[in-house]
Amino acid sequence: MIGLLVKILLSLASFAYTIYLFAVGSWGWGISMIFVTAVIVLTIFRNEWILLAFNQMRLQNQEKALKYLSRIKQPQYLVKGQRAYYYYLSGLAGGNKAKMSESESFFRKALNIGLKQRHDQAMAKLNLAAICMGSGRRKEAELMLTEAKKLDDKGMLTEYIKDMRKQIGRSTSKNQMRMAQMANGKKGRMR
Repeated sequence: MIGLLVKILLSLASFAYTIYLFAVGSWGWGISMIFVTAVIVLTIFRNEWILLAFNQMRLQNQEKALKYLSRIKQPQYLVKGQRAYYYYLSGLAGGNKAKMSESESFFRKALNIGLKQRHDQAMAKLNLAAICMGSGRRKEAELMLTEAKKLDDKGMLTEYIKDMRKQIGRSTSKNQMRMAQMANGKKGRMR
């Protein structure tokens, strides 16, 4: 919150100084201050740590991406779109180290807040389908896959979706897992 207030105050001060420079007649410095003011205003709507984390995710360096995301202490004070991408990146980067339930909650928060890009929404739903499949929720995984397929306009995730469908066909449902556990328990008592 304090960081956001500092950015807003800096942008207002920079804007006032730019107007002052134009009023005095320093047109060259005034024009250069317009660019400085634009950069400061841009940092209000685009968090620098999220941009750095996106870059690290493109480079497949998840540890550094998590490091940059951990520098955001209070994500609830981010702008709505930035908050959604914070949770999205936290789910992607922390998927290997975090618990599956944590990653699932991050992806659900990102989808509830609203990811802007359709392919990001599709990727989040694909990851949710994988998490649901891993925990035995087969119907929910199939639902997430169909939604991901609808959102994937450019066909970037079609291979992944096909692979997930094959895995869902081979996986056991939660009910089948319970039945197998019950059958093993009955065999143990009969001996």
